[in-house]
Amino acid sequence: MAETDQPSGRSADVKPQDVVSNFNFVVPKNEIVMVPDMGKWKRSQAYADYMGFVLTLNEGVKGKKLTCEYTISRTVEKLVELLDTLDRWIDETPPVDQPSRFGNQAFRTWFSKLDKNAEELVAAVLPDDQQAAAPEIAVYLKESVGNQTRIDYGTGHEAAFAAFLCCLCKVGALQAEDRLAIVFKVFDRYLQVMRKLQKTYRMEPAGSQGVWGLDDFQFLPFIWGSSQFLDHPTLEPRHFIDEKVVNDNCQDYMFLECIKFINEMKTGPFAEHSNQLWNISAVPVWSKVNQGLIKMYKAECLEKFPVIQHFKFGSLLSIKPVKP
Repeated sequence: MAETDQPSGRSADVKPQDVVSNFNFVVPKNEIVMVPDMGKWKRSQAYADYMGFVLTLNEGVKGKKLTCEYTISRTVEKLVELLDTLDRWIDETPPVDQPSRFGNQAFRTWFSKLDKNAEELVAAVLPDDQQAAAPEIAVYLKESVGNQTRIDYGTGHEAAFAAFLCCLCKVGALQAEDRLAIVFKVFDRYLQVMRKLQKTYRMEPAGSQGVWGLDDFQFLPFIWGSSQFLDHPTLEPRHFIDEKVVNDNCQDYMFLECIKFINEMKTGPFAEHSNQLWNISAVPVWSKVNQGLIKMYKAECLEKFPVIQHFKFGSLLSIKPVKP
């Protein structure tokens, strides 16, 4: 990995304590309890901030490889250390023998460690002047790893991790210059840990649409991964169903990392087990793939009540309507 160490930069005119003082931190809670509440979500400041965050990162990674050079702030290093801790806990919590093949109950033991230590883990990431935000932000971290009761994982959990990162940006712990590192260093490490969780504890896909969904577990790495391919001189959408192309280039492209994981986890013809992705491979250019995936993400994830009913709202991601 080509990286450059650099202290976390801050805007000269906005001090972090000024940013933090703008919020009265609370423990985030559910606000979308019935289908008619979805209108509140789509009009909310949280929706605007969340989509703005996703699209800003989408623009930031445009045409860039995972192995390109980018700055690594101290906050990014601490986030990777946090994820390394979660990874180590998986090794310390092996699956138990049980009759059921899926949903290994050792996941609940692993989750209880996170539940107990989440605030402390988040506090270790935040600078001293932002510690008051830890209890609020920690809720999104706990929501981002799967459901303790059902032992499943899906795009709603992935959205909670993006919300976690968005909150760190809102309090000033992460800065605009961290954009590439957020996706290529932190989110990519998060994906590695989630894949390990999914494999180790045989987690069920949450709300999976089977072959008609994009992927059993993830969505955002396909959006950001397709942006990486914009204006690529040789690799076109039709190439990602070629296993040799995937294996030769997955270290550079998040999209291909996802395809590689699917190929490892599923058997049979790609067109049968991943029909949506197979259809996407027929799109002629990456720009159309990227735009189409953003529309699909809004329609299939962010505008679906079964996903958003679990989303938590606080002071950083507020249910209040966007100010006109």
